[in-house]
Parts: sequence; structure tokens; C-alpha cells
Amino acid sequence: MDMVDMVDMMNGGSRSLLGFGSALVDLLVHVEDDFLRRAIPGLKGGTELVQDSEMSAILAGLPQSPVQVPGGAAANTIVGYAQLGGRASMLAKIGNDPAGEFYRQSLAQSGVSTTLFKRDLRHATGQCLCMITPDSERTMRTCMGAANTLVPEELAPADFAGQDWLYIEGYALFNRELMRKALELAKSANLKVCLDLAAPEIVRSAQDILPELLRDYVDAVFANELEAEMFAGTSDPQAGLAALAELCPLAVVKIGRQGAWLQERGKEAIHVEAKVVQAVDTTGAGDLWAAGFLYGWLNGWPLRSAAELGALVASEVVQVTGAVMPDATWARLREQCRQWPKLGNKREKTWR
Repeated sequence: MDMVDMVDMMNGGSRSLLGFGSALVDLLVHVEDDFLRRAIPGLKGGTELVQDSEMSAILAGLPQSPVQVPGGAAANTIVGYAQLGGRASMLAKIGNDPAGEFYRQSLAQSGVSTTLFKRDLRHATGQCLCMITPDSERTMRTCMGAANTLVPEELAPADFAGQDWLYIEGYALFNRELMRKALELAKSANLKVCLDLAAPEIVRSAQDILPELLRDYVDAVFANELEAEMFAGTSDPQAGLAALAELCPLAVVKIGRQGAWLQERGKEAIHVEAKVVQAVDTTGAGDLWAAGFLYGWLNGWPLRSAAELGALVASEVVQVTGAVMPDATWARLREQCRQWPKLGNKREKTWR
């Protein structure tokens, strides 16, 4: 590979990534464990959908006002991919309100194309309340708002034209018809598909259709250890990985401070260490791991090197509150990406 090809690869110019998911404004707040036990039904660390009235009640009871930042699982990954230098777009629905414009401008300023955004004139832009406890774990309650009004008829072949990969968040499984329409249009446009399973509650609710979707539409699936356990019925992450790898060309199981397991179809599983740092908030860790991994992997890096980049990016985001990192951090990460080939990285010619 000559220097021109290498520079093109490192700029992320060879693979475009389209994100599909819910446009949500994240509301970040630090709380004590006692507050969760008293005021928030459900599992600590989980995520649940709530209605407008429930969200209002929770917000009214918070010990302090939350901080507003752009969020949404797929959007976090797409922003990270763009910030590293990749070509990225987002397909989502926002409200015709100040929060929606804040969301659109935030993504555009991060290098993400928002030309595919759709607007709802009646509903507010969705919100996700992230309650962060002293152990850096986050418990989420989401009010979907305008994001929940997107219907299959609003999706068109033109939304997927000219893209290489679709990154779809597991939360889309809450609307099965919409999820299937997106997958069908992506495959018709010859896009490869990456699915992040998002939460164990989602895996549980979609157990009847998830194997079929993974087998017929998905080229790469990401899970954490809880999602893999829910899918495979075992707490052994390698067994969960194997169950997912039977259905997809690539399976990934992220296990937090223990790193990640990855397996391509027909090959042995590999383990990549996490980059352990002092975490203040795990919000977005999995999303940004995916951003780093996809930046490397979709542009030809070896699997292990791409996963190491994912671990590096994830280690940065857990040192801030929320999934939005400072410009200086992204500049440093882009420079590290440019140096990566000098550390022995080789571009692979693969089915990607």
C-alpha cells in the first residue's frame, strides 16, 4: 500500500456509515444509589421507556437540574465515527422545537450529515434521562417523543442510497415494522448492516424474532455481557459470543473492564483488553467503543487493531460526564489514528 492509499484509509474516506435510531436529547444528572431505590422502579443500570407524565415526575424529583447534551445510542456512535474522520450520516426524526434544532446543529457541528433528518410538527424531540450513581453506572429513562412517530412509510430507498454500512441501534426493535423496513431497504441498497443490541430488556422482548433478523439481515452484531447472556441463556461471555457468531459474520461481546471478545465466522475468537482508567460515567462507553472499532475495521484495519482503537476511544469517554467529548480529545484521538500504521498496523483485504 502506498502513502496515498494509507492517508485515504486513515481519513475514513473509503467507507460511509449511516446511523439509524432515535434522536434523543440526553439529560445527565448525578444521583445517589438511595435516590434510585426510593424514586426509580426497575433495575439499576437498566433502561426503560416512560411517558411524558412519568418523565415530568422524575425530573421534578431530581436532586439537581440535569445537563443537556445530544444523545441517542446510534447517534453517539455516528458522531464518534465522524469525529475520527469517517464519512457519516444520521437518519432520525426530531420535533419542530428548540431541542430538535439543538440536536441537529450539534450533530452537524460534529461532522455528521443531517440531510436525512425528518421532522414531526406535533411532538417534542425525545429525551433520555441518564442518572449516574457514584460507581459511574447509569440508569436511563427515555421518553421517545417525536422519535416514536417515525413510521415505515416515511422511509424510502433514497434514504439509503450511496451508503456503505448501516449502523442500527437495538432500541429500534421496539417498533418491529419500522426495524424490518429499514433492514429491507438497506439490503436492497446493498448496504452491510451492523446491529447493536442496546439493552438486555430489548433482547428479552425480541427473542422471538432476533435470531431470524440476525441470520437474514445483520453482518455484524454488538452486545455487552448482559445482552449476550439474555440472548444465549448463559453468563459465559464466550458462549454468548459463539451463539451470536453462529448467526452473523462478525459477533462482538463487550465485557467492560475485562475488554471484549470478537469472533468472525469460521475463525477462532479473540480477546482484546480494555484500557482501564478512572471512570466517572459509563454513559456512551459501548457506543464510542463501536465508533472506534468501526472506524478501524470498516477501513481495513485488522480486527484486533480495530478493537484496540475501540477500547481507546471508550476509555476517553468514561472520563467525562455523558457521551460528548471535548474537541481537544477528538483532535488527540485523530492524531493517534494517523500514527497507528507506524505501530505495525496492516490493511486487510476482506469481504468488507
